[in-house]
Parts: sequence; C-alpha cells; structure tokens
Amino acid sequence: MRLTKLIAATAVATACAVGPALAELVVPLLSYRTGPYAPSGIPYADGYTDYFTLLNERDGGINGEPVRLVECETGYNTEKGVECYESTKGEGALVYHPLSTGITYQLIPKATADGIPVHSMGYGRTSAADGTVFEWIFNYPGTYWDAASIIVKHILDEEGGDLNGKKLALIYHNSAYGKEPIRTLEELAKKHGYELTLLPVDHPGQEQKSQWLQIRRDRPDYVIMWGWGVMNAVAVQEAANIRYPMDHFIGVWWSGSENDVMPAGQGADGYKSIAFHAPGSDFPLYDDLKKHVYDAGKAAGAGDQIGSVLYNRGMYAAITIAEGIRKAQEIHDTKELTPAQMRDGLENSVISEERWAELGLPGFAPAVEVSCANHGGPGLGAIQQWNASEKTWTLITDFVGSDREVVDPLIKEDSAAYAQEAGITPRSCDS
Repeated sequence: MRLTKLIAATAVATACAVGPALAELVVPLLSYRTGPYAPSGIPYADGYTDYFTLLNERDGGINGEPVRLVECETGYNTEKGVECYESTKGEGALVYHPLSTGITYQLIPKATADGIPVHSMGYGRTSAADGTVFEWIFNYPGTYWDAASIIVKHILDEEGGDLNGKKLALIYHNSAYGKEPIRTLEELAKKHGYELTLLPVDHPGQEQKSQWLQIRRDRPDYVIMWGWGVMNAVAVQEAANIRYPMDHFIGVWWSGSENDVMPAGQGADGYKSIAFHAPGSDFPLYDDLKKHVYDAGKAAGAGDQIGSVLYNRGMYAAITIAEGIRKAQEIHDTKELTPAQMRDGLENSVISEERWAELGLPGFAPAVEVSCANHGGPGLGAIQQWNASEKTWTLITDFVGSDREVVDPLIKEDSAAYAQEAGITPRSCDS
C-alpha cells in the first residue's frame, strides 16, 4: 500500500508528542477478568494474550522485536478503563483495544489528542469508520451498523424478501453499546416496512422478566439481541422459558458465544448470531499454539477457553494488531515503532485470504483491507447457529455485506456532526 504525503507529515508532526520508538513493541490489554462481564472478557483476553505469546515464543516477536503486553483490569467500567489508559500510555503504548464501547467513546478525543491509535474492532462508535474525520480510530472488519443490516438481510432471506407488516424487537444493553444499532434498524424499518419495538435492559442484565413478558404478549416475528456478558445467557434462558422459537432469535457478534447458550441447555438449540469469523479450533494455527504455548505451560488464564468463539475473537484482534505492526515496520523500514507509525500500519493493513492461510487460519475469515477513508473494513458478516446436542456453533450462511445505501449515509451524517462538534476539518484522502 502507498504511503501518502499526508501520512508522512502526520508521523513527523506527532513524533515529539508520542516520544521515541522503543526496542520492544508495547501493546496494552484492557481486560476484564472479574465482575458480571467476566464470562465474556476472560476468553477474549486469553485468546488475545496467547497469540502474542505464540509470536514471542515461536518467532521471537514480530520481525525480531518482542511484544510486551501490559494488561490492566477495567471490570468493563468506563471510568476504570480511562484510568487504565492514562496509567499505561506512558509505557510506549502503540495502540489501544478497549473492548468496551463506553471506554472507546471516552478514549476517542483523548487518544486523538495524544496521537495514539485505537482499534475498537467491531464495536465502539460506528461512524469512526470514516477515516477522514477519525484519523486515529479504527473499527474494522465491520461496524455495529453493518451487523444490524446483515441481520435484517438474513431475516429478509428467511421471509422470502418481504418484511412488510412483520414485527421485530430489539432487546439491548441500556448503554452506548446497546443503543448503537437503533438508528440503523429504524432506517431499515422505513425501507422494508417492519415494525420495530425497543426493549432496553439495564446493567448488568440479570433482570429481564418484564421484557420477556412483553415479548410473550406481543409475539414479534424476530427478536434481535445486542447484549454482553451475563445479559446474553439470561436472555437466552428467558426466551427458552417462554418457548420463543430460537431460530428467530438472532444476536449481534457479541451475543454469540458458548457462554451465552450453554446455561440454557437444550433450550438454546437453534439460537443464531452474526459472526465475522469462523468458530472452532480446526485450524493449523492451533498446532503451533499447542506446541509453543499450551504444552509449554504458557497459556493465559486457566487455559480452558481454547477454541471458543470469544477466544477466537481475541486471537482475531491480536492478529489485526500484529499485522498492523508488520505493515508499519514495512512502511517505515524500521522494526522499532512509534504510535504514529503504528497508525500508518493500521490504515494500510491488508489481510488477504492468502494471508489468513499463511497465518494458519485458512477459511477463518474474509479478506480485510483498510484505507485512509475507510477505517471500518469490508463490513462482512455470516450467520452462525447453535447446536445444543453437539455443543457447537456452525456457520449457516456465506459472508455477505451490509446495505451500503442505508449504512454509508448514516456514517457520513454522524461523522460530519462529530467533526463540527469537535472542531475537526476532515482530511483529504487523495494521493
């Protein structure tokens, strides 16, 4: 990928602010292994950590530069997340992966001012996909609005292309995260003629009786879920309790892990969620992980999350960071990086299908390409379904794109509003 004059100028302008390049690659991990969101946070953090451990143990790091993870417990609490950012950024942090939409919203202005990139992978502020406004923020390979659109596409396919008069309900975490898809679902309702009911669930999501009583009364044709942590498992159990048809219950990609469905036992059979990568451990990469990490006694946590959906999600996140580092090293012809150089690597990242195979993950995920204007990536997703008897997730559709005619104008509208509010002049992405 090309390095524009703008990128070069940005790197020079921010070099003083972020300090000198270091002989180690410092990657913070804002994790939550405690609290009500731990069932979701632990496997993600384990997968993220184990991948970087593999790179260090097998390869001596990335192009010979060791990676140093700096883990900080946030408890999925926005205030603690900001404290973690402030306490770790001075260690030479190259990029932040907040794993929380609330934390991401708070870090967008801070990290932008500090000249440190943030990669809110598949979460955070959707309009950060507009790289002309959000120069330091990335959310590839897809956004919440992509996910909402693809879920509606799947429902359209299930209903023969006609949703006129159908009733859809969104049960969502009553936070910035859970509210993200509402605007998109409302616009899609105008386009396709369905009725949308909104059912917020307060933190942490253990009490949902009233919402599911309303669902039992209204009998929406489909229920979409934007949940996280314990909220997901409670929702699946409540749906099973009222005998809601599970194949008409579809979660976002943060509501589709083993932890979300296994507590409900056979009652969860047929539940669906969107995904941006494949489930399972049947990939060559796991042979290397076994040799260099698991058998060597270096696995993160209890070592009991291997191959789970969120473990794979954490690995995916680590891979995007590692590949961004490789691209930055290539662009700037140095193994030691500054955060500004790391930003360039993320913005020019390409993970082709061939590269996924080279990484030991053939068929794991679609190709990803990021650019100056597009920090959201390809925006592809597939639908996976839970088989309670076999205790496995299986992809049941191909990876498809979102409705760009709806999603792209919403991104432009929201990013333009943010730019005006923050006093940002959108940059040009012309060569």
